Amino acid sequence: MDINANTESPFEMKVSFNRLLEQYEQLKNSSSSHIAEHANKVLNMAQKHAILRDGFSDLDLLETYREEIDMLLQDAFSSLLTTNEIKTAQVPFYNHIFKSSQRFKDILSNAGQNFELKVKNMPTDQTYIIASSIILKACYGYDLNFKRPFFYEIPDANGIMRYYKILYNADFTEIKPKENAVKITESDFNQLLDNFENIELWKEKFPVDSYEFKGFLICNIFDVTDDQSISNIKTALIQENKRQDEVFMKDFHDIFRSLLGLKNIKVGFSIYNEDEETFEQVHGNGIESFLLNKRNSASCKDALCMWSYEKLLKENKYFSVSDVESAFKKAKGRAPHISSMHEQGIKSAIFAPIANEDGLMGILEIVSEVPKVLNSINANKLVDVMPFIVSAVERSKNEEENLIKAIIQKECTSIHDSVHWRFEKEAKNYIKDQLNGDEPVFNKIAFKDVYPLYGQMDIKGSSKARNLATKNDLQLQLEAIKALVKKAKKQRDLPIYEQYIFQINKYIDYLDNNFQVDTERQINSFIREEIEPVLNHVLETNTLKQEVDKYLDLIDKTTNSVYQHRKDFDDTISNINKEMAILLDEKQREAQLMYPHYFERYKTDGVEHNMYIGESITKEDSFNPIYLYNLRLWQLQVMIEMENAYYLMKSQFPVSLDVASMILVFNQPLTISFRMDEKQFDVDGTYNARYEIVKKRVDKAFVKGTKERVTQKGKITIVYSQKEDEREYLRYIKFLQERNYLDNDEEIVELEDLQAVTGLKAIRVSVLYHKDQDDKAFFTYEDLMKEINV
Repeated sequence: MDINANTESPFEMKVSFNRLLEQYEQLKNSSSSHIAEHANKVLNMAQKHAILRDGFSDLDLLETYREEIDMLLQDAFSSLLTTNEIKTAQVPFYNHIFKSSQRFKDILSNAGQNFELKVKNMPTDQTYIIASSIILKACYGYDLNFKRPFFYEIPDANGIMRYYKILYNADFTEIKPKENAVKITESDFNQLLDNFENIELWKEKFPVDSYEFKGFLICNIFDVTDDQSISNIKTALIQENKRQDEVFMKDFHDIFRSLLGLKNIKVGFSIYNEDEETFEQVHGNGIESFLLNKRNSASCKDALCMWSYEKLLKENKYFSVSDVESAFKKAKGRAPHISSMHEQGIKSAIFAPIANEDGLMGILEIVSEVPKVLNSINANKLVDVMPFIVSAVERSKNEEENLIKAIIQKECTSIHDSVHWRFEKEAKNYIKDQLNGDEPVFNKIAFKDVYPLYGQMDIKGSSKARNLATKNDLQLQLEAIKALVKKAKKQRDLPIYEQYIFQINKYIDYLDNNFQVDTERQINSFIREEIEPVLNHVLETNTLKQEVDKYLDLIDKTTNSVYQHRKDFDDTISNINKEMAILLDEKQREAQLMYPHYFERYKTDGVEHNMYIGESITKEDSFNPIYLYNLRLWQLQVMIEMENAYYLMKSQFPVSLDVASMILVFNQPLTISFRMDEKQFDVDGTYNARYEIVKKRVDKAFVKGTKERVTQKGKITIVYSQKEDEREYLRYIKFLQERNYLDNDEEIVELEDLQAVTGLKAIRVSVLYHKDQDDKAFFTYEDLMKEINV
């Protein structure tokens, strides 16, 4: 087999022992007769086989001259060291080994017949450029320092992966330019420096087969399993999203198996919660805690005996259990961690504290189903890896704390993306003042001349529906109690039972005819103070136990009362808010693409939203009133979509409720500032406060001269005060009527004066609905209700 066949390289390769023979030519003049005699013997043999000096590319000749090559390499491969040294002689670039020490042969034999030896880290796709780089140094003196560590990964007889570092000795190689070689100048070298990936350029400077490479490599190989295992642990711990990676823990097990030289081991972790003094599971794919044994958490003192507790938590020192079975018999149930391991079939284990100067952060758990393989001796190997694990846990804790803060900010005190730049700018100024030694102050954050938009989808009659649900639950509970007391009275005719029945009937009458805010409190107090002691007495006397248990099954454990109708109501409100908020958030993301603006929403008995748009929020010289008009039309359309979406899903909710939608128009720009105490934006100035007053009260306002609320189910209500706003929104309504979003029944009404606010008007117009998403027909609210109730 010719090594130059079917390959593209700047080298014409030949296996040659010329440089080695040159060494022997010097040794033949040695003052040591033994060395000189051996050198002459080698040279005489080589003289008979000139091809060994001239070189050859046919690899089959390596076998032909096997005996001669063994004689040439006798000094390099000492018989005395062959079972200790790991050494090979091979053809460069091809990983073709033609001579090796006995120990290397044994390593390959233990790996199994199907094992294929490959060099790790060898960049096969860059071989041509690497060969050219070698030419640059050998022939022109330009050193690109392309050296990289190369390894073999070879499993041992037990299947444990071991790592071997390869050091190449190129003393016996020589490189010479051929006639077609291009002479490399400094200019060429400088050009190549910036074009490592340009293979065509390298081929231009180093044409195929333009240099002759003669010789062979001696490879000295070293077992670096411990060092590489530590490096692999370090690399694995640096990875992002380790917990979500299913492969991570499998690789982690394999790395520790290599480090300890043990096949049947597993690695687990548990986190120490200092505030609650508990061990907790690390949540992630494939991550277990053998200490907790499938429990999510456990008190430290419930998971450990006193000795192991002191060792891990107080002294921050590791300990091992080499024989769990023996320890289990001695402990007699007094050592929880021993019992836990015994239950899991674990036979030996090491527990190592993951601790820094602040104290314990977690536990590294290494376990095996084989007794005595894990012990205090090999536990010492953890000393070198624990610093990396500690650093990784510290980083993970910091990341988790930052993530928790981010979630809290997002879910509880969210700062909208449109204004985040302003907070970031102020935070940078704060840090700069701190570093300069000045007293840092987080200055007021305000945005001037922004236009507000407000909308809400309110649940109509929510207070009445909530009261009705409360009455029904109380009535159900009182009727159940009355039936129970009547049965108790039949068993034992006590006058007190008659009095309880009288009181219960009185409360039921209150519920039917005179339900007030305080009625619920009175009834709950009566049940707690008078009825519950009776039920406890009945249970103690072991009478009517089945009936009492049946009553208790009605009682919700959280509220300690019947919570059926109220749960239906609460679930309905929650689901309405959730679904409407999701729809609004989805639409809002689309609106941000039209023009950036501030947005926030709230869940109450319905969903409210605020928007502010203006130059100061975008920080760009790009604002135009057209963007305000566009956002107003978008808001009106989205409110109509929310109405449709709600009535399509209304029948799915436990309680049938109606909604009413309203938009508040404010004509003048205002200033908003962030209130640190409430973590939200609010308007600035006395005049602008009028806007907030209207927002809070307008949905409860009456049409002037009537007791009719301005908001109505099935209609969109647009509240305003300026004639130009009226004209603008009538244009939008006309546009949406043409597209069958709104009915042709718009009306303009005046509102009763609110506190400090007069002159408000409203446009009301009915929404047209679909029966379902694919339906092309349009219905009024009344039509839709008939369809839904069919």
